[in-house]
This record gives sequence, structure tokens and C-alpha cells, in this order.
Amino acid sequence: MEIKILLVEDNEGDIVLTQEALRDGRIKNSIVIARDGVEALAMLDSGEELPDLILLDINLPKMNGLEVLTAIKTDPRLKCIPVIMLSTSDEQNDILTSYNNYANCFITKPVDFNRFIDVVHTIEEFWISIVKLPKKK
Repeated sequence: MEIKILLVEDNEGDIVLTQEALRDGRIKNSIVIARDGVEALAMLDSGEELPDLILLDINLPKMNGLEVLTAIKTDPRLKCIPVIMLSTSDEQNDILTSYNNYANCFITKPVDFNRFIDVVHTIEEFWISIVKLPKKK
């Protein structure tokens, strides 16, 4: 089974690292990239196949990740898609706001390259190999 992941990230380096880490993983996946919040919501509203999992940064241009999260979790079509907040922020306010808006988890991106790869592999292991994701309609 192939897993479709929407990565909402504006940092090109983090995009490349995440793609490489997921490509090296054991699970077949396809990754779609949105580089800002407006683009992410447009993709989700496009009528295309919905992702199985969303990796969402907070600090995005045009519409921040917390606004995107709120839009996703208040949309009946989208709210069951797991959203992982993956951000450089470790501010308690960002963490609390994410969980109050139904983020499935909040992970602070490590600055160390190897640790970042480990985190992405852990996300893949847990969210794709262990967790049962809802079937698409």
C-alpha cells in the first residue's frame, strides 16, 4: 500500500532532507509539496486524492501553519487526516495552540542533520508502519 504525504514546508533544505529520509524508508510513499499555507489548502480543495498524512510547518508565507491546521480540522472532509506539526519552533504557545486546534502531534525540528533524518524515520515508523490510518472514501 502506498501512503500519500502532503509536506507543507517553505524551507528548500528541509524539503530535500525530508524527501530523502522518506525515500530511504521502508514504506512506499508519494510526497506532494506545498510551499505555503494557501497552496496547501488549494491542493486539499482541488478535488485531487487527499493525503493520508500531513507534515505541516508553522512558519509559512501567505498563511501560517496554525491557520492551515485550523482550516483542516474544521473541514469535515479533511479533519480525520493526521496532521503532524513539524516546526523549528519550540514555543509553548505554538505547541499549545497546535494541540488546541487538534494537531495529532507536535515535533520540533532538530538542527542537526542526522537527528533530523532520525526524526523523519521515526515519523515514518510510527505514523505509517504502526498507526492505522483511516481509509479514503
